[in-house]
Amino acid sequence: MNQLPRHRKYNARRLWLAALWLAAGACGAATEVVYPLTSLDDADSRYEYDWAVLRVALQKTVPRYGPFEMRQSTQSMSPQRVAQELLAPQGRINVLARATSPELERQYIPVRLPIDKGLLGYRIFLVRYADLPRFAAVHTLDNLRKLSVGQGKDWVDVPLLRDAGFNVVEGTSYRGLFAMLAAGRFDWFSRGIDEAQREYAERHPTYPNMAIEPTLLLQYPLPLYFFTRRDAEGKLLAQRITDGMEMMIKDGSLNALFQQYKGESIKSGGLQKRRILHLNNPHLTPETPLARSELWFNPNTGK
Repeated sequence: MNQLPRHRKYNARRLWLAALWLAAGACGAATEVVYPLTSLDDADSRYEYDWAVLRVALQKTVPRYGPFEMRQSTQSMSPQRVAQELLAPQGRINVLARATSPELERQYIPVRLPIDKGLLGYRIFLVRYADLPRFAAVHTLDNLRKLSVGQGKDWVDVPLLRDAGFNVVEGTSYRGLFAMLAAGRFDWFSRGIDEAQREYAERHPTYPNMAIEPTLLLQYPLPLYFFTRRDAEGKLLAQRITDGMEMMIKDGSLNALFQQYKGESIKSGGLQKRRILHLNNPHLTPETPLARSELWFNPNTGK
């Protein structure tokens, strides 16, 4: 039997999904998108950019898919609870944003377009101010392995760093990791470029001995994706987000939003002045779109 070429099969599937959304819209139903509340802490702005990207992607697909209602869950959830809610058929959320792993891509439907252009894989460190000379003496991965690193429990970086020979200390809560650093439970808290600077500004009044380490940059591929539930509704939502983000990539609005939220942090992070230590990420799936250069942050251009 003759088979349709891949691009024709993809277009046919996309048109079929769009037809279902339009049928729902004709019945007066708006797409309901519920994303998680991950902390009641007022000084937690980690996901503002992600939800801004999601909203614009949904807005751009209104002509094709119909109206939408986007809201945050009213109940704060731990990362483990967020994952459980997205697995449950009647869970309280239907989308999450998370650094990918093979397990996540098996459990949920991944939108394989990196939300932050892979910026999450460019890591700088929150450290204790008194330890800055220790980090200034680090020139290799082996030097860095002598210093313990803090990460949240079950974060996808944990197996990556442990497989690379690092001593990883896990904290049970995001907020508690800053207290653990201050108390000397580990030596460095690995954060994305924009995360570290935002968190320093938010947390330094509480932890005045915390500093941003100025000389090192740890880099590894770490795509941040949207994920939806593996059911019919999740398939439709994942396709809508995919179509919206592809439109954003094509018309430049994703990069504009990226610069709006991340541009200043990239400039002040001083990438060109840092010693770059590269790690492989053996946990990426074969479907990771590494060959699409337009999807990834370029440290040479800052875009």
